[in-house]
Amino acid sequence: MSPTGETDGPARAEEPAGAAATSRRAPTVADFTTGNAVGWCPGCGDHAILSTLRGLLPALGVPPENTVVVSGIGCSSRMPYYLDTYGIHSIHGRAPSFATGISINRPDLSVWVITGDGDALSIGGNHLIHALRRNVNLKILLFNNHIYGLTKGQFSPASKVGTVSPSSPHGSLDNPFNPIALALGAGATFVARTLDGDRRHLTATLTAAAAHKGAALVEIRQGCPTFSPIPRQARDAGANPAAADPASPELGPIRLSPGLPIVFGPNDQWGIIRDPSTGELAVGNGGDARVVVHDPGTQNSTYAYALSRLGETALAEAPIGVYRSVSQPSFDQLFQERLATARPGGRGELRSLLTGADSWVVAG
Repeated sequence: MSPTGETDGPARAEEPAGAAATSRRAPTVADFTTGNAVGWCPGCGDHAILSTLRGLLPALGVPPENTVVVSGIGCSSRMPYYLDTYGIHSIHGRAPSFATGISINRPDLSVWVITGDGDALSIGGNHLIHALRRNVNLKILLFNNHIYGLTKGQFSPASKVGTVSPSSPHGSLDNPFNPIALALGAGATFVARTLDGDRRHLTATLTAAAAHKGAALVEIRQGCPTFSPIPRQARDAGANPAAADPASPELGPIRLSPGLPIVFGPNDQWGIIRDPSTGELAVGNGGDARVVVHDPGTQNSTYAYALSRLGETALAEAPIGVYRSVSQPSFDQLFQERLATARPGGRGELRSLLTGADSWVVAG
């Protein structure tokens, strides 16, 4: 990704500019910033995410030369051009696969995957769920604007039923994927949801994901100002619940805080309650004794899954925050341990491996 222009491509064979210098001092925002002109539409949520990442990455203390950003195809996947790290702008849906190869062979690197709802949930769905189930040490950021923005607004796997678009002029008939529920179903050890327009929440969520050892999926709800804008009312309610109608539980996405009851509204008059007989979650009175205390460390993912479905059953938007964060051995760790035992005397000999002990030669 040469600073001379985006056409040079993001793949890096040489050290990033200033790598020797940054390895001797704390990295700064400038160290992670390229000279490439940003090509997203004005008002696109990707700008806010890029700005947040440029501020977050130096704070993690990992220099640019030890950071890799891998993307697939789509508007979000232009990100490697704008972050001065090692980067790969890969092929459609395969970013998790490229990133897996990097991470398991270079566990010393910080590997980030940038993808969108179309790239990750359509052609890339299989690659995404396997990276999650293996618990590869990747930070996967799924930009979700519920539309195919790069190819001019067709409905995506995350679009709501009835979405009118160039590919569905009479309204989409497809039931959408729920990225959080999908990740939980794949066994992801860290799953979170945040917003492009809330810099503080976005930064805190990405910081938590970066600290997680294993696969971390963060769905970032963002607006596409050209094809799928988030209604202003929803944005205001998400950033400032007190501005919403106090008589309605539809206050935009409610916030999950570990160890605290899930209550919301200007006076905490609403809450998420659990039916003790079925385990199902619903919206109820904030003073109800059945109000749930949020615990993302619950090993059984049933609770987190029920939370993820609230946007389809009881609320206009699913909650934001960390849904699940549990500790399990990462695939990278297990892979390196296996390597150490598989070749104690060296790397082995390829011909012996191929022929094995039960091969034979057929005379011609």
